[in-house]
Amino acid sequence: MSINILNEFEIENAIVCGSLLAKVMKKIEASLQIGITTYEIDQISEKTMSELGLHSAFKNYIVPGIGAYPTATCLSINEEIVHGIPSRKRILREGDIISVDIGAEYHGIYTDMAATFAIGKISKEAANLIETTKDALEKGIEQTCAGNSIGDVGHAIEIFATNKGMGVVREYVGHGIGTKPHLPPQIPNYGSPGTGPALKEGMALAIEPMLTLGQPETRVLSDRWTVVTQDKSLAAHFEHTVIIIGGRPRVVTKTE
Repeated sequence: MSINILNEFEIENAIVCGSLLAKVMKKIEASLQIGITTYEIDQISEKTMSELGLHSAFKNYIVPGIGAYPTATCLSINEEIVHGIPSRKRILREGDIISVDIGAEYHGIYTDMAATFAIGKISKEAANLIETTKDALEKGIEQTCAGNSIGDVGHAIEIFATNKGMGVVREYVGHGIGTKPHLPPQIPNYGSPGTGPALKEGMALAIEPMLTLGQPETRVLSDRWTVVTQDKSLAAHFEHTVIIIGGRPRVVTKTE
């Protein structure tokens, strides 16, 4: 049996965890304004998680060779794709776009989600990037059904995004989730139909397209965490935790 297939009790906890995590995202979204620092956003995120009985999945998460991630939230601005570290020095400005990535644990079960937001008035191109990335996630979720494959999910995301003229990041992918924040299988945002691991009842998956306005190549900054576009083009990131229930995808990282 796959290690990310959840039993009935674990699914119940995942549904609660996801719903609470979505409330954290709503709280963060309400705080986003010109002049706020990413440190302040992270403090709101961590405080809200604690109040709701969640534990951050990110803070002190250890990646071999890199170390422990220092904060509860990943906040990535403009050309930053993922893993941006909150800072007292990083201030949101008119025209920025910011990706908010949060994960949490509840009674031993993890969920994960991300969304990209506009700060003030943004360009039409940036708005289109955000909307396309959000829609690409929905296309991937539609394919997350028992009997399909990981390749079906990635293919749906890739075709939709490339038809819209977006770059599809390949080095960073979605993943299984459940009793740990990251589990097999990997879920690329590209692929061929009918390839890769089969999707099964009870599987928990974190699907997360990352798209760019330019080329898909990436590099990591000197902080060893923050991933940016090589060509400095804008990037957006959306993610939901999905469980296959009754053969169909159930998005648990949404408020009821």
